[in-house]
Amino acid sequence: MNDQVDLTLILPAYNEVKSIGQTLAEARAYLDRQGLTYEIIVSADGTDGTRELVGDLAATDSRLRVIGSPERKGKGHGVRQAVFLAKGEIIGFVDADNKTPVTELKKVLPCFGQGYDIVIGSRGLKTAQIIQRQPFYRRLGAFGFRLFMWGVTGLWSICDTQCGFKFFKRDVALDLFQRQKIDGYMFDVEILYLAQQANYRLKQVGVAWKDDGDSRLVLVGGNIRNFLDVLKIRF
Repeated sequence: MNDQVDLTLILPAYNEVKSIGQTLAEARAYLDRQGLTYEIIVSADGTDGTRELVGDLAATDSRLRVIGSPERKGKGHGVRQAVFLAKGEIIGFVDADNKTPVTELKKVLPCFGQGYDIVIGSRGLKTAQIIQRQPFYRRLGAFGFRLFMWGVTGLWSICDTQCGFKFFKRDVALDLFQRQKIDGYMFDVEILYLAQQANYRLKQVGVAWKDDGDSRLVLVGGNIRNFLDVLKIRF
């Protein structure tokens, strides 16, 4: 039996029990209105009850499932494991805290009909709508990181590698995530680097985005790991 669906939506989550219910409600309502066949996979690490809450919801909706563990294994690890389970012709991931609303899919999905292999949301384009900016010190740090990352990877054409709103044709997602190794936040950079090396056709679209003030990045230790991971990607 062919159980393929139009879209797999992946929500990587770490201790997101306060926001995951609302995010899922908005996602299901929007996708239902589009007339798409879809599934939602929540990849939830942590111990705050996120996994259990989604499990209860999944008991009454076969289009929803949850994976993950009490240990924090990393966003890259969670997305990768979900991709391997995905049934969608289009596979993508969005932030579980709804920084970019799922309604921005209206800008993404038509691009696949235009021949693109990958479509990513961007906060750096003029068409983006920044509803709530990050604090200045985080924006300054992000600018410094981008200069370093661009210089190491050569991803000069990608103005925003870290927006959590990325979608792929099925065969492209499986190819990239089978080769992708980074478990932490820099998995986005690795995926885009591998896509560039493979000459996949990529489209950037400006999206709405708001900072929720709840960064999970440890400023010193986390940034050191990120810099080391970028070097691993390149070398």
